Amino acid sequence: MTAVSALVLSLPTRDSTVRMRVWRALKSAGCGVLRDGVYLLPSAASTRGAFPEIEAQVRAAGGFAMTVDLGFRDAAQRDHARNLFDRSSEYGALVVRVKAARDSLARLGKRKAETTARRFQKSFDELCAIDFFPGEAQSQARAALEAFAAEVRRLHSPGEPHALAGKVRRTDARKYRGRVWATRKDLWIDRLASAWLIKRFIDKEARFKWIDAPRDCPKSAVGFDFDGADFTHVGGKVTFEVLAGSFGLESDPGIAAIAAAVHFLDAGGIPVADARGIETLIRGITQKYRNDDERLTKANGVFDNLYAAYSSN
Repeated sequence: MTAVSALVLSLPTRDSTVRMRVWRALKSAGCGVLRDGVYLLPSAASTRGAFPEIEAQVRAAGGFAMTVDLGFRDAAQRDHARNLFDRSSEYGALVVRVKAARDSLARLGKRKAETTARRFQKSFDELCAIDFFPGEAQSQARAALEAFAAEVRRLHSPGEPHALAGKVRRTDARKYRGRVWATRKDLWIDRLASAWLIKRFIDKEARFKWIDAPRDCPKSAVGFDFDGADFTHVGGKVTFEVLAGSFGLESDPGIAAIAAAVHFLDAGGIPVADARGIETLIRGITQKYRNDDERLTKANGVFDNLYAAYSSN
């Protein structure tokens, strides 16, 4: 950080509504408080655009506001300013909430557990947006969230496959034409995306069977996304990625972009910009349609559009 922008303001004391609105805007932008009435943001911060809007609000209320750029005379001044943006305590508070919720997770139903996980993720994403100097605290909070999400999947998706050791191997696509493909019912992101990939790129004549448990998979069917399936998690890859790699599709830009989002939503890891929007669409489909055939039909439209968009970039 070589420079900061400082918003200097003075608000009329009589208007508590404006004061509260301005305080919330400053907090949302992630401002550091140098002193009462002087608020800082790194000049390159993505939230820097909030300053003109706050200035306008203050002036409209009869107050004073102006933005100035500040430089640092020495390293001590720079370090002092940077410490104003330390988010360690906020990440710590989030981790405490996550751990407390994890201790009581077994008593929550599936829907409430998933809602709790989404709320934690939203809080984390909002905090990351104003964490201008991320460090160990952010990493620890991300790890706590991933552990929480994994526990939710373990408790409420007991058939979730364990990853196999080894590498993804190329297979002969000719052996997988006109086949029946089987996976666990109550489709979610990895199975929906995998079924789309199979139907669109691997086996255009594919028929699908949704099973209660791996033992119900017909011997003649091609299983995917369960323990003992022909195609399932391998190493750090989810089933969608394994299918793409097995059939030589992983270098397709559209498929690679979808794979990144599916991996993040199914297994955590590196955040993907579009992932939460995709999750919202798929969650809406699974809540509106209880039949897995209908879910797949609707989800195919989502993935078709995503593929078209990513392929045109």
